[in-house]
Amino acid sequence: MAKHSILFSPVKGRRTFEEVSHEIKKLIFQGSLKPGDKLPPELELANQFNVGRQTIREALRILELSGFIKVHKGFGGGPVIKDTILNQIGSLYLDAFQMEKITIDELTVARYKIEKMIIQDAVAFADEDDWVALSENVEAARKKIEAKTIALEENIEFHKLLAKATKNHVFFVLVSSILALLQELLSRLPPDLKVSEAAVVSHEKLLTELMSKKGRKKAERILAEHLESVKNRLQSLPDKIYE
Repeated sequence: MAKHSILFSPVKGRRTFEEVSHEIKKLIFQGSLKPGDKLPPELELANQFNVGRQTIREALRILELSGFIKVHKGFGGGPVIKDTILNQIGSLYLDAFQMEKITIDELTVARYKIEKMIIQDAVAFADEDDWVALSENVEAARKKIEAKTIALEENIEFHKLLAKATKNHVFFVLVSSILALLQELLSRLPPDLKVSEAAVVSHEKLLTELMSKKGRKKAERILAEHLESVKNRLQSLPDKIYE
């Protein structure tokens, strides 16, 4: 946990709450503040920044909306560093999905083209740890299915692990944000064990081809079929997803 000895520099400017949030973000980027670290109380932050408590509250509100912190209420609560940025991006995608009239077909095409590139790089750059993580993911999903439990989280995580295996952080951010949108959309549909099991089967086949390092074209066909089945399921979403 972070100590409250971190000395924040006083800030000056017309929009001091933005300067405060910027300084806190800078410490997060530098690694001085890490996920799980607790920030000092409002009064202490106000004293260190030499600003009013209302300025601190506004800065913390911006940081929470941006996904950098979570403010816990009640005794022992307060602002805690927590990386929920990708979830926030997913929420923005959800808004864009509705506002910009993004179609399920467009989402599927874009996702396929991105994940097709990911397959190519995963085959080239994945190491033993990546293959182990993917195998363990598939095994965990299979156990859930055998226990008659939906494996949505594991099925979503599979694609994140695949993106991570490329060693390209941009792929990981892109896929994670799209998957946050996908998970939100799927959560609005009734659970379906058969659909979840079909996804696990697709992941098993896909992983087998990728680990052989010879079946990339077949892996791309498996991916295309898998994403087509996801598209078909999403077609049953209501026109207005906020209703």
